Amino acid sequence: MAIAHITEDEKALIEAIRELALERVAPRAAEIDHTGEFPWDLKELLAQQDILAMPFPTEYGGIGASELAVVMAIEELSRHCATTSLILAVQQLGAMPILLAGNEQQKRKYIPRLASGEWTAAFGLTEAGSGSDAAAMQTRAVRKGDTYILNGSKRFITNGGLAQVNSIFAITDPQVGTRGISAFIVERDFPGFAVGRIEEKMGIKGSQTAELIFTDCEVPTENLLGREGEGFKIALSTLDQTRIGIGAQALGIAQGALDLAVAYAKQRVQFDKPIAENQGIQFMLADMATKVEASRLLVYNAAEMVDRGEEHFGRYSAMAKMYASDRAMEVTNDAIQILGGYGYMKEYPAERMMRDAKITQIYEGTNQIQRLVIARDLLK
Repeated sequence: MAIAHITEDEKALIEAIRELALERVAPRAAEIDHTGEFPWDLKELLAQQDILAMPFPTEYGGIGASELAVVMAIEELSRHCATTSLILAVQQLGAMPILLAGNEQQKRKYIPRLASGEWTAAFGLTEAGSGSDAAAMQTRAVRKGDTYILNGSKRFITNGGLAQVNSIFAITDPQVGTRGISAFIVERDFPGFAVGRIEEKMGIKGSQTAELIFTDCEVPTENLLGREGEGFKIALSTLDQTRIGIGAQALGIAQGALDLAVAYAKQRVQFDKPIAENQGIQFMLADMATKVEASRLLVYNAAEMVDRGEEHFGRYSAMAKMYASDRAMEVTNDAIQILGGYGYMKEYPAERMMRDAKITQIYEGTNQIQRLVIARDLLK
């Protein structure tokens, strides 16, 4: 196990989350995947146990957990259900622009209700025509008196339509490229806010992914985050930190697949002996375990860089997310191979783990974008 520099209280919390995930989350995972319904019961469980409060400072009702403890919590939940882990990960993602750029009034208004789990959050950057090329967004915000009028849409938004608090990015000055993007806190009940298409997905099926539509949506000027034109910087700073959580999600999925493969190899008998006694299976398991542990070291290291207040951690968060998600695809694929025909069947969770792992290579910046981030930092 990788060395983790967390407090004794955080160690106790992570151990409690590990037990909670095994006893309460794991039994629900297959049903969540089958029905595709958001697990409100597990959201409430995370809120009641103060797990949703982990990413938030104590002065705003959170418990002020370290970034390392947050990613360890995501990892533990992901070992059994990626959808459930995403509830915590996206609560941090959607709130991060407020934590990074919000003024005191904004933080006092929104963060306590997010920390308690009364409200959930979403992050609205992606559009149908602007994914990796975020600067190509078309959503516009025009100031009229004491409101901004938003027109446009966002696509593939996790918690879309469920979240009461949405961090939304829109163009306020189309003449200056990314320097014309601004960030806003948009509440679900604001006039002109609507939910469009609900996506049917390959994995993380219990997590609602939706289109958000803004038709003359009225946003008070007091809900501008930072100043006009700072939105792109806020978005990138947010993703630099929160993509570590996606690395942790990938890590947890891979660990769950490894656990499954080891247990199955020990009990599956072929040719009068457990298949775990076959060197070919042993080598596969050894490679899987090494990939998982290397991923853990990268994820934990990036989180600890955030906790130490190091400014230039973006390269390492990109490495953690990229490496862990690529390895998660490999490990889940190998787990299916070890389980053979059973691995391909929904009776076992291996195929769900592989489907869930795929998204970790795509959202919060595709792994191709992560390689660009790493290379540019190396070469600057």
